[in-house]
Amino acid sequence: MPLASPSPPIGIHRSPRCGYLLLLLLLGGCSPLQHGFLAPAGLAAAGERDLLLWIVGLTLVVVLPVILLTPLIVWRYRHGNERAAYRPRWEFSWLLDLFAWGVPALVVAVLAVLVWTRTHSLDPYRSPTPDEQPLEVQVIGLDWKWLFLYPEQGIATVNELVLPAGRPVQLKLTSDTVMQSLLLPRLGGQVYAMAGMQTQRFLQIPAPGQFEGRNAQYSGEGFQDQHFPIRVLDAQDFQAWSQGVAQARAALDCAHYQVLARPGTLEQATELRLAQPALFAWVLARYRQDPVPACATFQGATHD
Repeated sequence: MPLASPSPPIGIHRSPRCGYLLLLLLLGGCSPLQHGFLAPAGLAAAGERDLLLWIVGLTLVVVLPVILLTPLIVWRYRHGNERAAYRPRWEFSWLLDLFAWGVPALVVAVLAVLVWTRTHSLDPYRSPTPDEQPLEVQVIGLDWKWLFLYPEQGIATVNELVLPAGRPVQLKLTSDTVMQSLLLPRLGGQVYAMAGMQTQRFLQIPAPGQFEGRNAQYSGEGFQDQHFPIRVLDAQDFQAWSQGVAQARAALDCAHYQVLARPGTLEQATELRLAQPALFAWVLARYRQDPVPACATFQGATHD
């Protein structure tokens, strides 16, 4: 008596449509190429993209011949091919050994020099144009929002980063909650922010444009909504924007910050006057000093 074919488990179908659907769902989460890190708009991101392409290109010098020659060798020396040379006494070739070991060794040496030099030149703490005065932007990661302070302009924004085109920007980052990671794919990669610590990231974006940033470190239930637009304006538009925000009625003081720091998301970006210039330093100090200083009276500065 023939055995019946076992039924597939629940939820699994024999039709290939299930595989196609899964592939489409996976690809649906991918960003278009023009919006990803392979289309950089900032000097730092362009340098990182170029380094990646150099590494991939040099690695292909070793990998590509293996990929191409493996099926060719298998086909030529197949069992039914009588024209393939059979040399049971052959065991060594200087030329093949030199090629098999010399080329990878040369590639590794070139990669070592390239990665060493490019990594130092792409140091996030190094300004791309040291002779120019950078715009300082202080970044505080919250649950689940980003707070940007502009001490030079006396303004602040929540879930919106506005930068001038052509001028170097110095981002100083910290967190007032768990560890966060500021991801700027097309502008300058990824930088971590931790409570009580300060990290930096220099940026320079040559031309105006619209971009996106987000938190790349999982930090709780509102993590998926912790993203924000980045607007890069020319010098005149940035000055007009900052002057307009400086006249805003809403101000960011210590009391307002305590409300803003509570876990939660915002439906839209907010622009505020900065009424407490030492707010960033106070957020750092509250994790470094005991007892914790009062925000309203805090005037101190912390060292990098």
